[in-house]
Amino acid sequence: MTSATLLTEPPELTDRPQLDVAGELLALLRASDTEPRADQQLEALTLAVAADLPVLLWGEPGIGKTAALNQLAEALDLPLTTVIASVHEPSDFSGLPVVGDDPARQGVPLAPPDWAVRLVRAGKGLLFLDELSTAPPAVQAALLRLVLERRIGALQLPPGVRIVAAANPRASAADGWELSPPLANRFVHLQWIHEHEVVVRGLGGTWPRAVLPRLDPARLADAVDFARRGVCGLLAVRPALVHRLPDNETRRGGAWPSPRSWEMTLRLVAFATAAGSSRDVLSLLVRGTVGDGPGLELLASLDRMDLPDPESLLAAPATAVLPDRGDLRQAVLDGVVAAVRARPERARWDAAWTLLVRAVETGAPDLVVVPAMTLASLRQEGWDVPPSIEELAGAVSLSQQADQASARAEARERGARPSTPLLHPAPARLPR
Repeated sequence: MTSATLLTEPPELTDRPQLDVAGELLALLRASDTEPRADQQLEALTLAVAADLPVLLWGEPGIGKTAALNQLAEALDLPLTTVIASVHEPSDFSGLPVVGDDPARQGVPLAPPDWAVRLVRAGKGLLFLDELSTAPPAVQAALLRLVLERRIGALQLPPGVRIVAAANPRASAADGWELSPPLANRFVHLQWIHEHEVVVRGLGGTWPRAVLPRLDPARLADAVDFARRGVCGLLAVRPALVHRLPDNETRRGGAWPSPRSWEMTLRLVAFATAAGSSRDVLSLLVRGTVGDGPGLELLASLDRMDLPDPESLLAAPATAVLPDRGDLRQAVLDGVVAAVRARPERARWDAAWTLLVRAVETGAPDLVVVPAMTLASLRQEGWDVPPSIEELAGAVSLSQQADQASARAEARERGARPSTPLLHPAPARLPR
């Protein structure tokens, strides 16, 4: 561009400071719309925050953990206070000693930091402890009382303050540390991941607006009863799950079962039930509190709590309603056969066959193979074969043929001989 060109440009273009023009461009880039969108991660986070439990978000750098916290604080109308844990000293969380006029008589009080005082004055807030995995062990030890008791020095944080932390995995954290087991066991651990579709649409100018869950006042009492029966029922038959400290150092820094984390789990089950949350959201919460193994056992136990009673099914087999999910239907059929084995009577045996026929008519036939063979073995002398059993014979035979064909194909892939006897079991026969 020449000097002559510059002289011919309009004055309003040459006189405006370039930083002002840059500011306008930045404003246009920041402008965006929102649209409602269900988000299981944010729903789980909101429920844990509503339950007044500390939450720890795990995710790679730049994945949107801080943005999610800003959105949550805005949705819950809570002022957000961010504290970078790794740049503070232990005394910043345990309290700074302040020497008074007569320490021998008055002692040395521990003064809280300014951000804690602001939270107390506000009476509510969302305390965000960022970069937790880069905090050294001494700082993590100082955080124990803050996370569990909500105390900083002599100051007690008000009930309206909620605590959420964020951390990067040690491999991607700057000079990262593993979380100490006592600190890790105080959090609900949620794995934070990005959704490709959300990121692309958001960069195009439309970000999601999360639909937050709402607790149903009419379901509160039933939700508490359901949670207590579920957790206590599992621990009564699985006492080894009450406390299990992992052997691996990395796993100790995550979710694992203890009396404290089971109490947190019970609370989360009640909140998720009162909110009518999906099983996927409940799975995120319970596995993030007691770990994957115990969490999945609890989910299976909760599923079975709603299963129909085998005795009720045997009393009216022709009108029985069986679960749609395959694993739950299998559990119901196994329970019916177990009930007949416990009290073998001709009428109950016939009713069980009617239930198996109904299962074949309304679902996958392969689910009845094992229950049918077990039920056949319970036949006693003098019991006639019910006519309904003929309807099962074809389904059982077809399912077994499919299993054998699958086994032969798998054997060929491994280079085994397809004539191996294990791959050609004798066809199981139903009583005739």
